[in-house]
Amino acid sequence: MSLNEAPLAKLAEVSPPSRPEVEVDDLDLALLRALAADARQSQRALARRIEMSPPAVADRLARLERGGVIRGYRVDIDWAALGLPVVVYLAVTSGAGTDLSAIIREINELPETETMSVVTGSLDLLVRLRVRDHTHLRQLLLTRIFQITGVQRTETFLSLADVEPGNFTAELLDEMIQRRGTTTRT
Repeated sequence: MSLNEAPLAKLAEVSPPSRPEVEVDDLDLALLRALAADARQSQRALARRIEMSPPAVADRLARLERGGVIRGYRVDIDWAALGLPVVVYLAVTSGAGTDLSAIIREINELPETETMSVVTGSLDLLVRLRVRDHTHLRQLLLTRIFQITGVQRTETFLSLADVEPGNFTAELLDEMIQRRGTTTRT
């Protein structure tokens, strides 16, 4: 293991760049709110809902996608139904002077890695993993994670239950709309 004098120097290589804030108007927020309620609805249905023409909706969606406001349209999978019911949070601390970006790359390659955040405080990374059971977790830790050069220490937290708001995106957009003092149709 080679010690890096600036262990966070390569962090920019593995983290997305900051995006400038995108200007959105009331119609954009209404469109985003409608998508938060049902991202599968057609552009024609969106146009009816927010009282715009379908071509205008298409133009706005394209602009919001280009600006990075809409990052994609995804399916929300119940992983327990597919045999991966256990959520594990793994706190990772790297050794002094270790290149954290190398650890991030290796953990990110694990198919069990759901999300990962570089954090401040006494640890370096907080990783959310999906595993089948205790045996799968043990195998993952012993054969993969503990083998990563620079990982000094880990702490494992088993999730007992995920408690999520009904629709985080819709609720936050509603708050943004209220702060603007406008009413939109949804």
